[in-house]
Amino acid sequence: MKELNLQTKLQVFENLNELPTDAKKLMEESFKARDNAYAPYSNFFVGAAIQLENGEIITGSNQENAAYPSGLCAERTAIFYAGSKFPKQKILSMAISVKSLQKEITEPTPPCGSCRQAIAEYEYKQKSPIAIYFMGESGKIYKSNSLVNILPLAFDSSFL
Repeated sequence: MKELNLQTKLQVFENLNELPTDAKKLMEESFKARDNAYAPYSNFFVGAAIQLENGEIITGSNQENAAYPSGLCAERTAIFYAGSKFPKQKILSMAISVKSLQKEITEPTPPCGSCRQAIAEYEYKQKSPIAIYFMGESGKIYKSNSLVNILPLAFDSSFL
């Protein structure tokens, strides 16, 4: 038997003021999107903001539904809208922030598995990485230079 050792490399920023100017602006847009979340069941609000290569910023927020599988996460709301409205534009980066009514979340909160897979699809489609910044309501921000860092061994069309 052999062992496969996978490593993840992330950059850590102590607060918003340490972020590069464009990333800070993107994170602030994710805060605005987060405020538009519809989360009456989980009380867990998520905002995502995407920077496209043409300069456009697309935002999304989580949208819950009493029939839970019918809702949609903020990251997928934003990335699918970007793909629909600007299909030929590359996604350069994404910022994600969360807030809960139950407790203050100070740990960086990464995208869920379904969102990671959706982001991976766009990296494969555009043949270039997407920088992903993520945080809680406050505190540190993590940056991954590519979705591959937080979803190693991703499933893609090469398996089909």
